[in-house]
Amino acid sequence: MIPQIKKILYATDLSKNSAYAFYYAVDTAKKHDAEIIILHTIEPMPASAFGTATEKAEHSQHEISIEVIRNRIRKFCEKVEEMSNSACLTLVTKILVQVGYPPEEILKAADEEKCDLIVLGSHGKGFLRQTFLGSVSGSVLARSRKPVFIIPLPSEKTSIWGEM
Repeated sequence: MIPQIKKILYATDLSKNSAYAFYYAVDTAKKHDAEIIILHTIEPMPASAFGTATEKAEHSQHEISIEVIRNRIRKFCEKVEEMSNSACLTLVTKILVQVGYPPEEILKAADEEKCDLIVLGSHGKGFLRQTFLGSVSGSVLARSRKPVFIIPLPSEKTSIWGEM
């Protein structure tokens, strides 16, 4: 028996492709009556980049990132709502911003939040697209014990989201 999908982890780097992948996360959530948890990971910066106020700078960066993500998610939702004539912000139950290595944070969040599915975009370009899936999506796919839905950005749809 296939497990029910009740929680979806949508991992985003705030790129155009991740916006396109969000449309799939919303569509899947609607079809399965599921909730979406959004994760954005900030790669850690070396302490020398902050000088003596490391913790304060990390906290400040974290707060700024959360606000940037919330604004981007609102824009993603507005676009999805325009395309599908239905609300999507009600599907988002939590927004997580973590500092760390993206594949590790995605896998950790999927386990800690008890997600049933992981949705993320792929950044394959040119001939490399056929050889490599992308370092983050490839690492998540190779190590996950949960289903992973990787969304490539089709070339004919690249302008679907416009400027965000």
